[in-house]
Amino acid sequence: MTTTARSSAGRVTADTKYEPVAGWAKIPHGLWLREATSVAVDSEDRVYVFNRGNMPMLVFDPEGNLVDSWGNETPHAGMTTITDPYGASRRVWEGVRFTWPHAVRVDHEDHLWLVDVQTHTMTKTDRAGATLMQIGTPGGLGTAAPKQSGEPFNRPTDVAVHPSTGDIFISDGYGNSRVHRFDQNGKHLLSWGEPGSDHGQFSLPHSIALVDDEHVVVCDRENHRVQVFTIEGAFVRAWHAHHAVAVTRGRGDDDRLYVAEQGPPAVQLGVPNLGHRVSIYTPKGELVTRVGAPLPGEAPDQFLWPHSIAVDSRGDIYVAEVSYVEVGSRLDVPREMVSLRKWRRVSG
Repeated sequence: MTTTARSSAGRVTADTKYEPVAGWAKIPHGLWLREATSVAVDSEDRVYVFNRGNMPMLVFDPEGNLVDSWGNETPHAGMTTITDPYGASRRVWEGVRFTWPHAVRVDHEDHLWLVDVQTHTMTKTDRAGATLMQIGTPGGLGTAAPKQSGEPFNRPTDVAVHPSTGDIFISDGYGNSRVHRFDQNGKHLLSWGEPGSDHGQFSLPHSIALVDDEHVVVCDRENHRVQVFTIEGAFVRAWHAHHAVAVTRGRGDDDRLYVAEQGPPAVQLGVPNLGHRVSIYTPKGELVTRVGAPLPGEAPDQFLWPHSIAVDSRGDIYVAEVSYVEVGSRLDVPREMVSLRKWRRVSG
């Protein structure tokens, strides 16, 4: 455990400094990320990378050494073709346990929660990948609720677990505009939200996290904002964040909210300071500091297309990016690109 480091990280201030860690993850030959769609950190600072490669879960220590992997018993058996959740034809590896990985979270008991947007499911596992619970749609695994019906689920995006009650909060985002709350046994308790841009409405709720025991925060991606609610679904506050895509709370006494921001639409590509960064806020939505270069790229201090964010007990930041879907697959010669970043906290 890293109790000392966790308590010493402290709150982020405007003077807090970070530096990029180039080539952090040491991925053995024969394993491919394609893209690291999501990242989470457990109580021992082990880093879980949920990806769309031939081994869906890769686990690293804080120095970037691979310490575990699971999610495919036949990682070298070739590929097959699927239609992805966005309607595009994609090649995926044979044998993968998760068809289209989207989000991973680690709860207060070091259990993992994995969101597969293709099968409309949330799977709870232990750290070695053994399934403990699965929450799916009423029609069965792989069956979506009617689009924008508000019923669970139509391409859900993220999950958060209450550390005291075990209640499960799910952002149901691509084909719905809702947040659902379940009890620790998977019983549906309540839902809130609808399509729109007013307070309490959503245009693609993409990420969700606990602010504290009484509040949840939701990245309302296509409304370019962050919204905070009570755990009963009452709107509290909102603030602008460019293409807010992912959010997590700091560890220990760091109550800041770390928000990953995606880039601008195609007509404004090349315009600096429009997303491609991490912004850190107080729980009230006051901007504290930002991390990332003004323009996107593959250099260590840049981002391509952030998708998920995690913070360890030392205050270091990890970001996973959907760089293949959004950038690499659209090149004249498609290729895997940088999709996993670490920024080390060095001062403050």
